[in-house]
Amino acid sequence: MDRLLFGDNQFFGVNHMSEEKARAQAMRFQDIASVIEVLDNALAEGIRSFMCTTHDRIALVCDHMRAHPERYSAYEFFPCMPYAHKYANAVTEDGMLGAMKRFMPDEGLLNAALRGGMSLARKDIEGVTTLLVDAEMKMFAGLRTPVVFLQNVVVDLILGLGFKEAFRVFANHVRVRYNAEPGFITMNLPLLLDALEEAGIENPVVCANINRIGFRMCGGIESYERVLREKRFRAIAMSVFASGAIPPSEAIEWVCRQPNIEAIVFGASSRANIRATRELVDRYWRSPAAAATA
Repeated sequence: MDRLLFGDNQFFGVNHMSEEKARAQAMRFQDIASVIEVLDNALAEGIRSFMCTTHDRIALVCDHMRAHPERYSAYEFFPCMPYAHKYANAVTEDGMLGAMKRFMPDEGLLNAALRGGMSLARKDIEGVTTLLVDAEMKMFAGLRTPVVFLQNVVVDLILGLGFKEAFRVFANHVRVRYNAEPGFITMNLPLLLDALEEAGIENPVVCANINRIGFRMCGGIESYERVLREKRFRAIAMSVFASGAIPPSEAIEWVCRQPNIEAIVFGASSRANIRATRELVDRYWRSPAAAATA
């Protein structure tokens, strides 16, 4: 996994500190060409991994990259699913059958519908889960997807319900069908790691808010520092800048000092900001020797 992953929040008007900035970004990126321009700027800075939701407009990005294989041959997507608003909008626009046709896997509508229908009839969570994963992965056909993430809205709901078996179902399906690593996004890293361990998922890829002021880190910064030292997992740090509350140099220096950080995911709208983050990570990322003696 690359040490820097590019995120997509800025493309869809997500900003946890400023609604005004979020609206401005949403307006700017209504044109998919503007999204492609920023992704190309990131690629020019050596960032070739895109951690993205399964928003409808990401399908346009996928189409563009499939159409230019010579430029994006080494590019990697890290899909994060599900994107719940997409399903609600599709039913509103196309009706239930139209939505099914839009999202069902290419293996055949009848086969997929029967699989989902029988699963629902038997209350079989495994069949329903794999069907939804296949529907979400349809847009990434032919592209490199080394890690497939379950979004925090679902992960943390499963945690709250105590239904740890769902994590195993998701992980097994992603490994077998897509030859990919399952990833999990959470707002409660310590609790999730315990649950994944109980589900038999070893050395998982987990993305969580990790920053020096404890911004949106459920359980407290001390518990996060403890599991980073003691647990065996591959951490991806997000919200490292705490939505602008921490100066970039301080934010990156602190995160890069933490043990067990596999990668950092960040978003930016300009090449200058992309370059600045990449240079900070290059400066502060610990060498294996430094990590071993920390």
